[in-house]
Amino acid sequence: MRSLYESHRLSSMRPVEPAPARPGLLERAAAEQIARNLRAMADPTRVQILSLIVEAPAGRRPVTELADELGLSQPTVSHHLRIMTEEGLLERVQEGRQAWYSLVPSRAADVFDSVRPDPVAAVVAPPVLERIADDLATRFAGTFSRETISEYVRGSYALLAERARITRYLPSLTARFAADRLRALAEADGLLDDGIPDVLFVCAQNAGRSQLAAAILRSLAGDRVRVLTAGSEPVAAINPKIIAALDEIGVTIGGEYPKPLTDEVVRASDYVITMGCGDACPIYPGRRYLDWDLPDPAELSMNGVRGVRDDIDRRVRALLQELPLINP
Repeated sequence: MRSLYESHRLSSMRPVEPAPARPGLLERAAAEQIARNLRAMADPTRVQILSLIVEAPAGRRPVTELADELGLSQPTVSHHLRIMTEEGLLERVQEGRQAWYSLVPSRAADVFDSVRPDPVAAVVAPPVLERIADDLATRFAGTFSRETISEYVRGSYALLAERARITRYLPSLTARFAADRLRALAEADGLLDDGIPDVLFVCAQNAGRSQLAAAILRSLAGDRVRVLTAGSEPVAAINPKIIAALDEIGVTIGGEYPKPLTDEVVRASDYVITMGCGDACPIYPGRRYLDWDLPDPAELSMNGVRGVRDDIDRRVRALLQELPLINP
C-alpha cells in the first residue's frame, strides 16, 4: 500500500493536462507572443529605432544611419537591433560591409501600430456624424434624401470602426467612405452616368495588392478612370511596405485606407478585379470580372513586395489599354 507521500510524488510526475480555454480568454501562445513583443520594444530607444525603420522610404536602415539619426554610438544601436532581431521583430540582411535592418513582414502591422500612436479614438460623436450628413446632403442634393444620406453615414461609420477596426482619422474617413458609397449607389441605380469607367480592386485585407493596383492605375489614368478598392476582411492600416514600394517608383498612396466590400460599389463597377479574396464578390451581369493570382505581400520581404508591385504594374498597363476611356 502506497504512503500518502508516495501517492503525491507519483501524481506530481504525471503530465499536467492544459486547462480548457475559457471563452474570451486569450490563448497562452498568443499571450506569450504579445509579451515578447512588449519586452522587445520596452525601451524608448528601440521604439525610436522602429519608428525610423518604418518611416524609411525603402523600409530599411543600416546601423550607421540609425546611430547618426539618434546621436548614439554604433555599438549601442547594434545592441538594441540584436535584441529585436532575436525576438523576430526585425530581419538583418548583409550587403557588402553594410548590415541593413527591416521589419519582419508578418510583424509589420504590430510594430506599425506601436510606433505610430493613434491621435483619434474610435468613436465619432453624433454631432460630427450629423455634420458629415449635412455636408453630403448638399453634395447629393436632388439625388438622395437626407434620411438616406444619414443612413449611409451611420452605416459607413459602423463598417469602418467595427469591421475594419479603423481608428486613425475616423471622422474624415467616414465622410469619404459614405460619399464613395453614395456615388456608387447613384451610378448603380441609373441616377448618374458620366461615362467614366469604374474599376474596383478587391483583395482580402485591402492593405496590399488592391492598394498597389489602385495607386498605379490612378497614377496612369488620372481622372479618366474612377478607381475603388475594398477588402473581404479589411485590416486597420495599409501595410507600410506597400507605401514604401509605391514611393520607390514615384506613385503616392493618395490617402487611401482599408475598407469593407459593399454591394453598391460592386454594382457600380464596370471592372471587378479580385486578388486572393475567394468568392467574396457578388456576381452581377454586365460587369467584367478578372482574377489576378498574386502572392500576398503581407508575408513577403521588401524585395518580394517589389516583385508583386512590378507584376501588378504590367497587368494594370495592359488593363488600361482595354478600358473605354473618354479622352484617351
